[in-house]
Amino acid sequence: MSDDGIPQSGRGYRRGPVLLRGNQIPKTTTDQRLLAPDQETDWLHSDPWRVMRIQSEFVEGFGALAELGPAVSVFGSARTKPDHEDYRAGETVGRLLVEAGYSVITGGGPGVMEAANKGASEAGGTSVGLGIELPFEQGVNEFVNLGINFRYFFARKTMFLKYAQGFIVMPGGFGTFDELFEAVTLVQTHKVTQFPLVLVGKDYWGGLLEWIRSTALTHGTISQADLDIMYLTDDPAEAVRHVVERAHQIAAEQAALQAAVAAERATEEAALEGPGLPSTLGGA
Repeated sequence: MSDDGIPQSGRGYRRGPVLLRGNQIPKTTTDQRLLAPDQETDWLHSDPWRVMRIQSEFVEGFGALAELGPAVSVFGSARTKPDHEDYRAGETVGRLLVEAGYSVITGGGPGVMEAANKGASEAGGTSVGLGIELPFEQGVNEFVNLGINFRYFFARKTMFLKYAQGFIVMPGGFGTFDELFEAVTLVQTHKVTQFPLVLVGKDYWGGLLEWIRSTALTHGTISQADLDIMYLTDDPAEAVRHVVERAHQIAAEQAALQAAVAAERATEEAALEGPGLPSTLGGA
């Protein structure tokens, strides 16, 4: 018998697609638990209910950002102070991206994220903040004019990737490293269409890139093409310029590829149809 009272063949207790046997068989049905008075609230934290929350985060994110238009995600440390050069560089990046026709997406927090949001907002652009529920960080900064808060990192990171035409990565900590290497991995494995990825800060990122080049590349665990995914600069204006130019180049390459595929498909279809039958009837 299933949880809904429907007879089932075979041994065991079936709850939808789930098979339960032995000590896994519940002593009450779903309906009993649903309709029971004064029940505990533990069900709010169970895995099936988390699936619904995860689904709701994707729905809310997709709904809020679907009409965003061209955007660039900017990553960087939440610990950077407003008087630091990285903060000023973040402001410049945010402003120049808006002037180039892009919205700016950040993690919505303080530090470099706030700086990029500030630059974008004060330039009159769309300043997006994708916040995350953390015990030790503040909420979405005041310069965000379109904000979404997430419980789950993976839902939030999907939004960073889905709605951005490029990434600019400022100096940051483990969270920034995570976002950087996930983006590189997705491009490397062709899980996403290639997009420009710029690192700002040669002193900060140079040692990491040198280790990758001298150790990982030498060891054979990556290729030179993988290193070429990332572009390194000290200049915020050059970072934005590279994103804009590379994004246009990638778009042109994709359009040419699609045109070539369409032409090849048309040729194949024409070949399958074959030549028309010659007319054997003379004129009247």
